[in-house]
Amino acid sequence: MTKVTPFLMFNDQLEAAMEFYTSTFPDSEIRNVARTGEDGPITSAEFVVGGQSFMGYNGGAYFSFSEGFSLYVDCEDQNEVDEYWDKLVSAGAEPTACGWIKDPFGLSWQIVPKRFMELVGDKDPAKVKAVMEAMMTMVKLDVAALERAYKEA
Repeated sequence: MTKVTPFLMFNDQLEAAMEFYTSTFPDSEIRNVARTGEDGPITSAEFVVGGQSFMGYNGGAYFSFSEGFSLYVDCEDQNEVDEYWDKLVSAGAEPTACGWIKDPFGLSWQIVPKRFMELVGDKDPAKVKAVMEAMMTMVKLDVAALERAYKEA
């Protein structure tokens, strides 16, 4: 385990969340689980999603997530963006804006293609502005449209 590990407080959906996350992202696993009694519900767990370790706890109905914390998924290309987006939507996630999507457990994800970061890293402020303006009109990020905005700037 690393020195600093995100700790996620779920209301009562830790087990379902872990199962979904570890089945959706490669390099994922459930490591340690604590239950209430031998066959009782999971109270806490250590799990890995996409190589990142997490601790999770079922803390009760008064815990919820906000957009102040999100998980950033660094995607190779549009196909990978589409793959994760579709898996999240199929599980009941709600798309929001600018590549953000809120999963059925209330956690926000940013599904971002590497190409977006390359384009906004350009030294030409007009090109960066055009890409950012295009991104602000999108729900799911579209690499071809971002590149078009870049080229037309």
